[in-house]
Amino acid sequence: MKKISIIIPVYNEEKTIEKILEIIWRLDLDLNKEIIIVNDGSRDKSKEIIKKYLAKKKQTKEVEFVFISKENEGKGSAIRAGIDKSNGDLVIMQDADAEYDSSEIRNLVDEIKKSESDAVYGSRILKNNPYQYFTYYLGNRFLSFLTSLLYGAKITDMETCYKLIPAKIAKGLDLRAKGFDMEPEITAKILKKGYKIKEVPISYNPRSKEEGKKINWKDGLKAVWVLLYWRFKRF
Repeated sequence: MKKISIIIPVYNEEKTIEKILEIIWRLDLDLNKEIIIVNDGSRDKSKEIIKKYLAKKKQTKEVEFVFISKENEGKGSAIRAGIDKSNGDLVIMQDADAEYDSSEIRNLVDEIKKSESDAVYGSRILKNNPYQYFTYYLGNRFLSFLTSLLYGAKITDMETCYKLIPAKIAKGLDLRAKGFDMEPEITAKILKKGYKIKEVPISYNPRSKEEGKKINWKDGLKAVWVLLYWRFKRF
């Protein structure tokens, strides 16, 4: 493994996007980095901030930038666009909202190098993290339990952003989701294809709805449908 593609979907994240880009740019993973920023039709100043940031940075063999700007279709659509453009050996998603500690991507990379697992997830449940809303915690626990039940693999945090996947697997998933239902679709297809997922504990600093949190209870119901659909759908 020589290169990792870090996909950053962005929708109205003007307060945090520059901070996230700088952290990822400085991150030492012992791998070349391809940082793929997908502006998903932001209506704030996110696009302008990204352009100004990229204008200040010089691309090198060790760190490359790819910038995609598209109409708003949802997080899943942005991730799909990023995967399509990726050229790394590994692919991982990074939210632009600073809820995750980006330095811990290193832990996932170290784990996939040494383990026999095909993919590595960062689990917020395996570490003593706070939750802004208890209903979100319960919803995630239920969806993770349902995933484990349907697919016969113990998963504690199916909804995690940090999914480190070999590019050859990610590109072969034929992903279709456009919104937050991308998370259950990725996991369902990885497990149904017989790949193994290893989880490692990660830190989590949740934000409130007032601070811009976008996922809601309707996305939870959709996730249940997606898990059931791909469990019994032939592909």
